[in-house]
Amino acid sequence: MSIKMRILIITAFFCATIFIAADNKFDQVNQKSSKQEIVLTGFNLTIDDIVLLANNKVPVRFDPEAWQRVKQSHHILLQAAKEGKSVYGLNRGVGLNKDKTLFEGNVLSQDAKAASIAFNQNNLRATCSAVGPALAENIVFSLMIIKLNSFIQGTTGAQPEVAELLLEFINRRIQPFIPSRGSIGEADITILAHIGLALMGEGNVLYQGEVIPASKALAINGLSPLVPLGKDSLSIMSSNAYSSALAALFIYDMERLLNKADLVFSLSLEGLDGNIAPFLEEVQNARPFEGQKQSAKNIRNALEGSSLWETSVTREPQDPLSFRSISQVHGTLRDLLKVAKQKFLLHLNSSDDNPLVVVTPRARGTTDQENRYYLKDNSGAVIPTANFETINWAIDFEALSIALSHLSHASTQRMLRLSSEKFTHLSRFLSPDSNAIVFGAIQKSFAALDAENKALSMPVSRDSVSVAGEIEDISTNLPLILQRIRKILDNLYYILGMELMHSSQAIDLRKKGNSSFRIGKRTHKLYHHYRMEVAFIEKDRPLSDDIERSYLFMSKKWPGELVPVD
Repeated sequence: MSIKMRILIITAFFCATIFIAADNKFDQVNQKSSKQEIVLTGFNLTIDDIVLLANNKVPVRFDPEAWQRVKQSHHILLQAAKEGKSVYGLNRGVGLNKDKTLFEGNVLSQDAKAASIAFNQNNLRATCSAVGPALAENIVFSLMIIKLNSFIQGTTGAQPEVAELLLEFINRRIQPFIPSRGSIGEADITILAHIGLALMGEGNVLYQGEVIPASKALAINGLSPLVPLGKDSLSIMSSNAYSSALAALFIYDMERLLNKADLVFSLSLEGLDGNIAPFLEEVQNARPFEGQKQSAKNIRNALEGSSLWETSVTREPQDPLSFRSISQVHGTLRDLLKVAKQKFLLHLNSSDDNPLVVVTPRARGTTDQENRYYLKDNSGAVIPTANFETINWAIDFEALSIALSHLSHASTQRMLRLSSEKFTHLSRFLSPDSNAIVFGAIQKSFAALDAENKALSMPVSRDSVSVAGEIEDISTNLPLILQRIRKILDNLYYILGMELMHSSQAIDLRKKGNSSFRIGKRTHKLYHHYRMEVAFIEKDRPLSDDIERSYLFMSKKWPGELVPVD
C-alpha cells in the first residue's frame, strides 16, 4: 500500500469524529464499570452494555442456550432448501433479482454449494456501496454487538461460523472500515455489508492503532476468513444495527443531558433572580405530566437554600416564557424519550430479519399458504417478513428532534434575557463595567447554532424515492434522523455551555452587588466546578477558548454530586 493511500485511509477513519459529532468521547471513553463481561442471550442486551463495550475492551460471550439456537436455525434453513422451498436470499436472488433461481435442492451439494458461496461473496461485495467518512470506533463496536445479539436469537439461519468470527472481531478489537452514509433506513445493508467484507478477509480494518488489510488482521490472530454460504450475506447486512447503534448512544447521552439541562437552567433562574413559583409542587400537581413534574422537582432540589425562596424580595410575577415554561419544555423531552426508549429496547432484543427463521413454531398454520413456509416435520419455518421496517420508532426520534430544538431555542432566549439590563437589572451584556462588551458578539454564535438545530429538527422520514427496481418504494431515512439528532445534541453542549457562561457571570455580578445573595446547594456545586474551568470575565477577552471549555464541561461525565437526583 502506498504512503498516500495509507494516509487517506487513516484520515477517513479519524475524520469520523467530525461527521458523527455527538460521540461524547471526552470522559466516557474512560467509563468504568463493575461488569466483568457481557453475556449475550439474544434478548437481554442493554444500552449500558452497548456503551460499555463501545468505549472499553470488555469480554463478550454467548449464553449456551443461545448458541444452540444459532446452530438449530442454520439447520432449519438448510432443510428448507432440501425440501425445495423458495427462500429469498438463500436459493433465490435478492431485491429485484428475487425472481432468479440460484440453485435447486441441497445447499451442500457440490454445484449448489459453489453457486451459494459465489452469490454470497458477490452480494456482500456489491452491497459495500456506502459513503464516508468512516464510522468512529465506538459506533463500530456498538453496531457489531447489536448485530451479534440478533444472530444468536436464532432467527437468521446464518452459519454458526459467522457469529463465532464476529465475536472474535469484538473481543480482539478488530475494527472493520465502515463508511457512515448510504442507508435509507429499510435495513442498513450498504453499511453493514462492510462487516461481511472484513469477515471474508477483504478490505481494511483498524487493529492496534494501525490500518491494515483485514486478511492480515485475521492471520495475526490465527483466524480463518469467512466463506459465506446459504443466507449469510443477507443475515449480515439485512439489519438496522447501524441505526440501532446511533440510537443507543444517543439515548445514553440524552438521559444525562436532561438532568444537566435542569441544573444549568436552575443557575440561570438565579442569574435572572427569577420567580420560582411555576416549579412549585402544587403547581405541577395541577397538571401532572410525568416528565414535567420530574424536571420541576429537579429544579426545586437544585435551588434548595437559594435566595429565590425568600419572600422579602419583590420579584416579577411573570418571568419570560423561556424561564417560566422550562419544566414543560424539559418534561416533554423526558416523556418522549421514555416512549422512544421503550420501543427501541423492544426492537433491540427482537428480530428484524427477512426472511425469518423460526426455530420453535408455536403451531402449524391453518391454510396451505401458511403451511408452505413450515418444514415437513414442523420443526421450524422460514417466513418472509417486513420486520426491518423502522417507522414504528423512527417517528419517535423525529419527535425528539423537534423537542430538542425547543430546548435549544429556550436556552438561546434565556441568554438574550440574561444579557439585558431590562430583565436582570444588572449591567448590559453582563459587563463588569460600562466600557466592556463581554457577551455582545457571542449572541451571534449561539443564535447560529440554534438556527442549525432548527434546520436539523425538520422531519425527513417522508423524503424517499423508490429504489431496488421499485421494490423498495417507501423508507424512513432513520440513519439520517439519528445522525441529525446526535448533531443537535452536540450543538446543545455548546449552547448550554454558553448559557452556563452567562448564568455564572450573572451570579458573580449579583454577589458583588448583594453580599447576602445565595445560590442553591446544587447550583453552587455546579458553579464551583465550572469556575474551576472558566473564570469570571473581568475585562474583554477572546471568548472562543471559554466557549470550547464550556462545551467540554457540558459534554463530559459529571461528578455524581453535580447531577440532580431523579
